[in-house]
Amino acid sequence: MKKSINSILRGKILISDDSFKNWRLILFLSFLAVIMIASSHSADRKVYKIAKLNEDVKELRSAFVEGRSKLMKLKMESSVIKKLADKGLSPSEIPPKKIKVKSQN
Repeated sequence: MKKSINSILRGKILISDDSFKNWRLILFLSFLAVIMIASSHSADRKVYKIAKLNEDVKELRSAFVEGRSKLMKLKMESSVIKKLADKGLSPSEIPPKKIKVKSQN
């Protein structure tokens, strides 16, 4: 046991006669490690992108709500009357009448 650990630490496993299969295993494990690191970085990039998109959605939603509330205030009858009073228009005192059209069939 002590001899095998000593030979691994000294690097004899890489230069012995049957070291080709050891090198293949080491290269395969190195390749898998590179793929795992690349996958991790890709996942991190996606997480950051999702967080940024969520912030953008919140910002756009608040802008939408703000715009909708401004529109509701502008559509109110009192604000329309105030805006038209500057131009000299006022609401009618006489209520509107319904016009009924009979078909001529």
